[in-house]
This record gives sequence, C-alpha cells and structure tokens, in this order.
Amino acid sequence: MKPELIAPAGEWTSLRAALDAGADAVYFGAEGFNMRAASKGFGPGDFGGIARLCRSHGAKAYLALNSVVYDTELEAVDDVVAAARKAGLDAVICWDMAVIESCRRHGIPLHLSTQASVSNFEAVRFYASLGARMIVLARELDLDQAAAIASRIAEEQLPVTVECFVHGAMCVAVSGRCFISQELFGRSANRGECVQPCRRSYSVTDTEEGFGLELGADYVMSPKDLCTITFLDRLFDAGIGAFKIEGRNRSPEYVSTSTASYRRAIDFIAAHHDEEGFHEAWRALSTELEADLARVYNRGFSNGFYFGRPASDWARHHGSVATETKAYVGIVKKYFPKAGVAEILVHSRGIAAGATLSIQGPATGLVTVTGAELHLDDTPAAHVAQGESFTVRCDRVRKNDKVYVLEKKTEG
Repeated sequence: MKPELIAPAGEWTSLRAALDAGADAVYFGAEGFNMRAASKGFGPGDFGGIARLCRSHGAKAYLALNSVVYDTELEAVDDVVAAARKAGLDAVICWDMAVIESCRRHGIPLHLSTQASVSNFEAVRFYASLGARMIVLARELDLDQAAAIASRIAEEQLPVTVECFVHGAMCVAVSGRCFISQELFGRSANRGECVQPCRRSYSVTDTEEGFGLELGADYVMSPKDLCTITFLDRLFDAGIGAFKIEGRNRSPEYVSTSTASYRRAIDFIAAHHDEEGFHEAWRALSTELEADLARVYNRGFSNGFYFGRPASDWARHHGSVATETKAYVGIVKKYFPKAGVAEILVHSRGIAAGATLSIQGPATGLVTVTGAELHLDDTPAAHVAQGESFTVRCDRVRKNDKVYVLEKKTEG
C-alpha cells in the first residue's frame, strides 16, 4: 500500500497547487491557532470550500490545531473543531489534551502532531487509545527506531498509522518546541509567531577588552532543510504510512515542486520496487528529483536524524540556496478560454520571449509556461516592456492572477 503524501497549504493558491501536483492530503492552519502564523491560515467559513475542493481531487483535508492553547481560548477552539466536523474535514492535527478532548466530543478523527514528541511505542499505544488514527513521530527518531515502532503497530494491529516528515525546514529545538523567539522578542514559536532568531548570524564579545568574533562559517543554530528523496525507498521499507512535506509559509512553486517530486518518487517506488534493476533506476530518478527540489527555496539539504544525529548539517548561508529565482512581472488582465490565451499586463520589468512564466492565483493554483511565445497585437515579439500588454498561450488562468518569471540563479 502506498504511503499517503501530505502537502502543506498556507493559502488558497498553495492549496490548489498541492492538489494539482498530486497530494493525497493537504494540511492547513486555522486563524489564531496556527503554528505558521505568517501564513494566516483559513477561517471556519473556508472549511466547507476546502473540503469540497479536496474531495474533487480525491484528496483529504487535515486541519492543524497544534499551537499552545490557553484557558481563555478553549471555547473558541471548540467552535473551530465543531466547524471542522460540520464542514466534513477529514481530521484535526493536534497534541494539546483539550483539543484532543474536543475532537473526541465532536466525533472528528484526530492526528497527533510532532509537537507531542512521540518517540516510543508505549506513547503510540496511549494516544491510539485516545482515538489518534495517525501519529507524527518525533523528528529526532532515526530510521531504525521509526521502523521498530511501525513494526510493533502491525504486530499488535493497532488502528493507527505512523507519519514522518520527508522534506522541509528543520528546527534546532526538540520537535520544534523552541523558546528562543519568545525569550528574545516575546513572539512564541509555539503560537506560530517565531521570528527565527536561530537563522541569524551571531558574534561573541570579550567582556574585558571588547573584542568581537563571528562564530565560524556556519549558522550554528540553523539546520539545513530535510530532504529524504534519495532514500525514500528505505522509508517505504520501514513501514511509514504517511509522508509529510513541511512548508505552510512557503511559496506556491515550492509546494508544487516538492509535492510533484515526492509524488513521482512514491509512484515509482510502489510500481517498481520488486523489479530487477530497481536500485539503479531509482538512483537515477532520485538524483533528478533532488535537482528539481534544489530549484526552489532551501537552505541546503540534510538527511535529518534518519541516519543518526546530523552533527554537521548546519546552514552555511543566510536564506535560500535555491538554484532558481522568481521575479514579479505583472497580472493577468483577461483569459480567452476558446483560444487558450492569456492577456498579461507588465507592471515591473520587461520580459523576453522564451522565458519561463509562473502564473498564480487563489482559484487557479499554479500554471507554469515554459518557453513562452509572446505576442503584441497578435504579432510575435522578442521582448515586452514595462507598461505593455502581451498575450501568451497557457492553461486556464484568471483575471488578476499574479505573473512571475522564473530564472536560474547566477553565481556570486
């Protein structure tokens, strides 16, 4: 049985991008109770639309309610859970016992967040007895430990599935429960408000003489991003039932690329795992997919804890080392469905024929046009300047969708 591929969604454009790229499920936050506050999340009024959209793609919808919850918020949280149940969402991802009890009371399936730091089988058994049907294991477990837990679940026939992260940002703290942002800035990571002080460079100062030193070449609290694509077959063999991609704050192209890459990987492994020559073919495909993943936002790639403690996997640069960048071009003015052509107004920069365009919108998701053939007044154009409108053939897009040009990042 194929593991479930679960993709992140911070807003409507990313949600559609994840579904179009082949996600089996999407997870998203609720306004006010979101571990990625910058992505804002969705309100209860959105839940019905999300459920219907996911069902139309044959996918599931999971609501993440995994932030710290205070007494004054219990009634509001209960209302959100009730709304999720009424809208037909498939599960709530949580770890706070009050949220767990709310899910049980309203009869909606619950999945246990990595915030619970489940790292042993007895904890799995306990949460399964409370009704958890999927458990995201602690990120600090290695592959053998995760496999052993999955094996015990199968032996005892517990009605629960093990889920693991396969891609995206990692936190320096145990299962992401960090207090640095709260201590320094009063912005709690456990409320989704982290300002990521760990990603910054630091210096040490001699208190007697005042001499300062920068702390080496590494960002000593900023891990590289997790990427399991080259050993995803081993996660298959370990009996992991669901693969999750991190990234509710990431761009639609990040969501689309990462989801599509892991979709291809999962399908290939499932179809060819037992065939002769699988390992050679898998090596070639996974290398190709890793290069695709490197195009979008990343801090460099790490195996995480799957093969032991990643003692040296710290980021060496601030921000992303993606091999591809995007720049804003303009907006869609109109789409002509019979001709399959979009009219685009250039706002910020000129664009040359042959460019790769990324067109994004909440109802569209993400449409990519490679080798774009530009036309001005129905005449082929080599270049379109700021302020001009051009037409280009593309899949269905919508008025006011944003248009970007994608380019390979230059060195230096």
